[in-house]
Amino acid sequence: MYYQEEIVEEVRARSNIVDIISGYVRLQRRGANYFGLCPFHNEKTPSFSVSPSKQMYYCFGCGAGGNAITFLMEYEQYSFPEALQVLAERAGIQLPQEELTDEKRQQFNEKARLLAVHKDAATYYYYQLRGKRGEPGYRYFQSRGLTDETIRKFGLGFAAPGSNHLYQYLKQKGYTDLELKESGLVRIEERGASDRFWNRVIFPIMDVQNRVIGFGGRVMGDGTPKYLNSQETKIFDKSRNLYGLNEARKSREPYLLVCEGYMDVIALHQAGFTNAVASLGTAFTAQHGLLMKRYTSEVILTFDSDSAGQQAAIRAMPILREAGLSVKVLNMKPYKDPDEFIRNMGADAYRKRIEEAENGFLFELSVLKLQYSFEDPDQKTAFFHRAAQELLRFSDEMERTNYIEAVSREYGIDFQNLKRKVNELGNLGYTPRTERKTEYAPKKTERESAAQKAQRMLLAWMAEKPSLYGKLKDIVGPSDFTDAICRKTAEYLYEQLAHGQPNPAGIMDHFVNEEESFKQVAKIFYTKIRDDLTREEQNRSFRETVLCVKRNSLEEARKQAQDVAQMQELMKAQASLKNLNISLD
Repeated sequence: MYYQEEIVEEVRARSNIVDIISGYVRLQRRGANYFGLCPFHNEKTPSFSVSPSKQMYYCFGCGAGGNAITFLMEYEQYSFPEALQVLAERAGIQLPQEELTDEKRQQFNEKARLLAVHKDAATYYYYQLRGKRGEPGYRYFQSRGLTDETIRKFGLGFAAPGSNHLYQYLKQKGYTDLELKESGLVRIEERGASDRFWNRVIFPIMDVQNRVIGFGGRVMGDGTPKYLNSQETKIFDKSRNLYGLNEARKSREPYLLVCEGYMDVIALHQAGFTNAVASLGTAFTAQHGLLMKRYTSEVILTFDSDSAGQQAAIRAMPILREAGLSVKVLNMKPYKDPDEFIRNMGADAYRKRIEEAENGFLFELSVLKLQYSFEDPDQKTAFFHRAAQELLRFSDEMERTNYIEAVSREYGIDFQNLKRKVNELGNLGYTPRTERKTEYAPKKTERESAAQKAQRMLLAWMAEKPSLYGKLKDIVGPSDFTDAICRKTAEYLYEQLAHGQPNPAGIMDHFVNEEESFKQVAKIFYTKIRDDLTREEQNRSFRETVLCVKRNSLEEARKQAQDVAQMQELMKAQASLKNLNISLD
């Protein structure tokens, strides 16, 4: 849906950004702004700022910034119309139902059609499970102890043996071959069309808005592959979604239970553990960690108890920790997985295991210890050297000391000896072997030139002190901003100032589809104007900034001069700058 700028502005103006973001991030007032831990990258010291006056947010650590609409887009993975709708409902505003142009309809309908295909496919699979052809699938779910209520809650279904049952159904619903091919649910080839899923029980995959975005299927019998997932599409990204999160995000538990498979999640939910999630057939990624961080600060890994499950837990832990999550590991022995444990031991026993879950780091050491024999003094010493090396991953001294004490107690090694060894290895430059870089770390940016910095500073001054527009408009115009982003920002800002007050949050909307530009504009409006200078120093700084912007503009124009006359005019303008008298007063 396309909405006029006036409607967007009304929704944003009636949406208090502090109220909205405080529903996701704990904010504390500091001067004129509010600060909290950034929800878009891992940090221990708050660098995420929310400005009530500008109705904007900005992170000084990773550069994320924007307004209330873009916050919901980034945090909840909403589209622009979806975020606007949420805020409109919150503000009690009825959005108009406008007719779209052909161009806009094509732009917005592609994703909507993919979602519609998946919704209809989920309905088809669900009713197939209830029919005669779905009896094998229904018996399978019953054998796994699932109730009809659980089957309904998760929308479980069945894809019958055969080549194109779903294809024929969806064609009758009016979908084109191109749409079905784009959905990934059907293969369209010269010899005909065939379904991706057949002879499988079906697990619909939903996003946090309860929309079906993909499917998982378990084969009936001994076919391969045992589990098959939807291919990635424009609505389905395995690294940014978790199975069961649409339900788990509603749980009141302060932690998430992280499993390996669909049936584990379903079995736990049925047993009352509605905070269980699982990855979608892939290893855990940094995006998974950040996604979980939005809803909790602690996860308990409840992976398979075999060696493969232990190694999967060890691989996941550094990723989850670097996302700012506290990690524990649940012991399910003698059973393999949560589903098997619940069916044999019951929910109460499982809850007791949750209470007894082991600290993630200590779990890693316990698995590492299996490689060493404590009967052999050399191997025992080697293990303690390795443990000391791993303890170096804790950069905070108090946290590291607490873990040294825990390892000392667990393995019967003298605390002082272990602490001395950790410090010794640290001084020698050792790093833990499990240390890794994460893909979501803020990227290094190119160094900003003096001219770019001056242009950004001048725009920040004008947004902060609108009265400067009258002094500057005949000296510096939008065309004097040679940096492309600054120039475009200046065009919007000058237009706003000519008709009233600046609206940085409104300007941000013009860059919402350009990620890098969006961050640069947010940085402009969050450029700090020093307030610790004397008035004389502030005036001098302001004049130097204006001169830098104007000189740079004239120099760039001189490089493009077409004739001698134009060159002389530009040189005359440059010379006249020494007489420029302008100040904040």
